Amino acid sequence: MSGTGSAPNGSASLGSRAILPRTEALVGLWIGRFANLLAIIGGLALSAVMLVAVVSITGRALLRSGVPMFSSFGPIPGDFEIVSIGAGLAIFGFLAWAQFNRGHVTVDIFVSRLSPRGLALLSTITNLLMTVAVVVLARQLGLGLEDKRRFGETSLILQIPLWWTYAGGLIGLWSFALVSAYTVWRSLNEALNAGEQSNDSAGGDE
Repeated sequence: MSGTGSAPNGSASLGSRAILPRTEALVGLWIGRFANLLAIIGGLALSAVMLVAVVSITGRALLRSGVPMFSSFGPIPGDFEIVSIGAGLAIFGFLAWAQFNRGHVTVDIFVSRLSPRGLALLSTITNLLMTVAVVVLARQLGLGLEDKRRFGETSLILQIPLWWTYAGGLIGLWSFALVSAYTVWRSLNEALNAGEQSNDSAGGDE
């Protein structure tokens, strides 16, 4: 399973230069599925937020219409809190997927001049820096979670414990860090071989 033994004809060079290529491909398969799951959860959360916003805005408009039959309608209590918390958690769910699928913004006028191997080397460096940055952010968010839980802070209207939202964000950030760490491995193997793959073929899903 080390990937350093004899390889089939088409993968001889891959096995001889990359770091545990077969293991990396298998790990990438499950990391990709995990990132997709997080993105789906984030999408569901964002859809729920949109629904809450639509219902609340509609209820507020009906209440202000002055029509007696609509007097029982109104905005959803704490709608602003629900939207802000839900949207934030949804964004955390998308970060790992964007990292895995190379979805972050790049300066094409610069990277387009690089060879596939040079691009893979640059991706290795940036993915490593991203991993370090996300770990630092996750650690700081964890400290913030402990403070919110210790002092029992809650949202203004719905009295939602704020540490709950921090916990959701922390799950998203550590998942992001995990995926980022994998992409360092993936990019390094690409740099050791033919170079960075296109978005359509990357990810270790083969």
